Amino acid sequence: MPIAVDIDVMPAKRKMSVGELAERVGITPANLAVLKNGRAKAVRFTTLAALCEALECRPGDLLRRESEDAAEG
Repeated sequence: MPIAVDIDVMPAKRKMSVGELAERVGITPANLAVLKNGRAKAVRFTTLAALCEALECRPGDLLRRESEDAAEG
């Protein structure tokens, strides 16, 4: 997938557990794991906004573009 979701770094910087982040965002820990593990096909802007608010960051801190070569292998 050319867009990767980096949700591991920001909660660690904020000393926030996955469960706490999921609760603050209003999603289940299982759905947060889907985002973290790169299995999500899409993310709602409302979820992205809630993640950014909870983590006090910008969307660019959580999303990055990967090259097609990196995504394949």
